[in-house]
Amino acid sequence: MRGAKSAKWVAGAAIIALAATACGGSDSDGDKGSKAAVDPNGTFSVETGEPQNPLQPANTMESNGSIVLSTLFSQLVDYDAKGNITMVNAQSVDTTDNKTFTVKLKPGWKFHDNTPVTAESYVKAWNWAANPANKQTNSFWFSDIKGYDDVAPAKGKAKTDKMSGLKVVDDNTFTIELSKAMPYFVYKLGYEVFSPLPESFYKDPKAAGQKPVGNGPYKFVSWQHKKEIKVTKFDGYTGPNKAKNGGVTFKNYTNLETAYDDLKSGNVDVLRQLAPRDLPVYKQDLGDRAVDQSYSAIQTIAVAYYTKQWKDIDPKVIQGLSMAIDRDTITKTVLQGTREPATGWVAKGVLGYQPNAAGDVTKYDPAKAKALIKEGGGVPGNKISIQYNADGGHKEWVDAVCGSIKKAVGVTCVGDSKADFQADTNARDAKEVKSMYRSGWVLDYPFNANFIRDLFGTKSDGNQGGFSNKKIDDLISDADSAKTLEDSEKKYQDVEKELVNYMPTIPLWYYKVNAGYSERVSGVKYAQDGDPILEGVEVHK
Repeated sequence: MRGAKSAKWVAGAAIIALAATACGGSDSDGDKGSKAAVDPNGTFSVETGEPQNPLQPANTMESNGSIVLSTLFSQLVDYDAKGNITMVNAQSVDTTDNKTFTVKLKPGWKFHDNTPVTAESYVKAWNWAANPANKQTNSFWFSDIKGYDDVAPAKGKAKTDKMSGLKVVDDNTFTIELSKAMPYFVYKLGYEVFSPLPESFYKDPKAAGQKPVGNGPYKFVSWQHKKEIKVTKFDGYTGPNKAKNGGVTFKNYTNLETAYDDLKSGNVDVLRQLAPRDLPVYKQDLGDRAVDQSYSAIQTIAVAYYTKQWKDIDPKVIQGLSMAIDRDTITKTVLQGTREPATGWVAKGVLGYQPNAAGDVTKYDPAKAKALIKEGGGVPGNKISIQYNADGGHKEWVDAVCGSIKKAVGVTCVGDSKADFQADTNARDAKEVKSMYRSGWVLDYPFNANFIRDLFGTKSDGNQGGFSNKKIDDLISDADSAKTLEDSEKKYQDVEKELVNYMPTIPLWYYKVNAGYSERVSGVKYAQDGDPILEGVEVHK
């Protein structure tokens, strides 16, 4: 998530094959107007939507909130284009056994309220977020830490409000002890859920979610709900990614067509994605300001397994529906070649990606699709619906997928449109999906576990469809316990191949960034998670 960035909720198996973390439509000195003088205090706007939840680091699992939080908070670590861990707020994160980690902070860091960022700022924030009483959507991300079960027990009352695995050593040092060794844990520390919080947060967490105080390259200015969020450059920021501009306005759009029209007329500067309507013409319209690049995200159709329709379904039925989808034709026509048919559940560009993990299940074969559905007992009611957000440019392909299913196997399929991404994700969280739903997932960290454990583990926060399978849970636990990163990667690859027997979701296609930017800005690059790297944008005078 920034899991569930549904485009967070948006090759090779070696980590050096990661897609570049900072790529764009062209180099900045090739941008139109890039020879114009740059205003280091100039501000610009970016297309986005209304965040689902308050702006609390552990309470965001979708792209509209995540892109804002990424400007306001910095974490201990990040990773570069080759997947190597880089230090941000941390000076070092050391371990000898992948179970106990010693974190040393870079001294002198400040929150936006000018209070110091200390070891206590991290430990207290993580304990608060893990506490179920605080209702943070990403609380399960702390479950690897020793003592989490005492804070958030599966049953009964909590024994304590502090995880025993977190200990403050001094102002700039703390230790993390996990309940068991995990070879990829340091990668997870780059996710925004592991941000620090200032003391002022705890006086009124609800108010802090509306006016957050962070430690990132920008500080919060205002939030006009359903309209815009403004942030401004934080002059006291000492991290490696200082802003090259004066601030950002996140403009709320209810459809991507309007956003593109505004880009052409100069009313918004940076887009994250385009609607299918504009894919055939945007490169001609924008020239070298058009962006077309891969990033590490995957689109799927998720099954609401908690519904009466799917509760006890034979996986063969889901396999059959998958084989009734003509991915090649839909990606080439409706999506204008801007997506690549998926052959598994893990996105390209992350450690552990493997082609053809799902075998034949993602191949279009109407005859076999019919046979599988029949063997599995048929689709209950012979009708399905696919929920999607109307503000995301999904209607065209959802209609095409439904048409493909109807033609191939005779199952009635309809789209179930929600007004915006907030309404869509709220329905998922409330378990109100009627049948199936569109689900997009973009990497939180570049390791295949993020696309398996964090989506299909029974207790995982990203598991919104209610999928649960003991064998998969046991295999995940075994992969997490591997002694080396390489062993864990391989075991997760084995888990992915096993998913075909249970079909937690139907893989559709891998994402690409198809976007653009205005003549007012240059240096626009897009990260591996598909978002524009906002602090690197330069605004012309």
